[in-house]
Amino acid sequence: MSLTKEAIQLIIDTALEASGKALATQTPAIVLPEGCQVVTLEKWQAGRSRFRGIYSTHSLTDFSAYVAARAIPSAKGFIDQDEMTCTLLFNLGTDALPGHADDRAILKLKPSAGYKAAQGIGGRVMTQKDLSDWIEDWHQYLTPVDDEGKEIPVARAIAAVRTITIKATNESETTVGDTSASRSAMDQIEARSKETLPAALLFSTIPYEGLTEQRINLRISVITSSSQPALKLRWVGEEVQREDIAQEFKTVLQKKIGNAAALSLGAFDPK
Repeated sequence: MSLTKEAIQLIIDTALEASGKALATQTPAIVLPEGCQVVTLEKWQAGRSRFRGIYSTHSLTDFSAYVAARAIPSAKGFIDQDEMTCTLLFNLGTDALPGHADDRAILKLKPSAGYKAAQGIGGRVMTQKDLSDWIEDWHQYLTPVDDEGKEIPVARAIAAVRTITIKATNESETTVGDTSASRSAMDQIEARSKETLPAALLFSTIPYEGLTEQRINLRISVITSSSQPALKLRWVGEEVQREDIAQEFKTVLQKKIGNAAALSLGAFDPK
């Protein structure tokens, strides 16, 4: 006698009901007859079986306060210096007793308006009006200086950028001998301004909340390849300064957190 699919399923369901469907798990669960599905009963309890969740913020101060308030000895944090983020896992566990790694706090520092402006301007080719407008917009952060490092008033720096002219001169030299003759020509292009053109703009800003003020050196270059001058700002020592900011991030965060968690550089994927 062969049994139909429905008959076999009925036998399985009856056996599950007879033996009881509760499972020996930390989180209460049962096996439903239909297809032997495992269903958690946690949502029907007065509280969760364990604490879990993700806290995320842009505030270094609030992040540190949250971690310090939890103060779990096994907590471990991982700092991504390129992204200026920290992911802290409260229940990562150990090799012998691994945790679920689903109780987390995530900090992603948000760059200040001034720091974003300094980052965005580096390497851009601009017209005189573009740069003069930019200096006007961010004048409270800027200190224009000449080649010797002497300060130039912002108003004079703006006037100098607006009055740049390009002067081109041509010089030729001819040499005649008894059996030969030679001729050389040289074009000289020079950019001048009625005012003293700044050699650099020193941009002072706090890059991220909780860190110290940085002074970014934006060197001014005048491009004379066309009849109209173009200008470009170069962030001097950009990579080194970015590394210093990232290192300060780790130092400040570790100081604020104290012994509440161990911090490491890098990223961790709990899979």
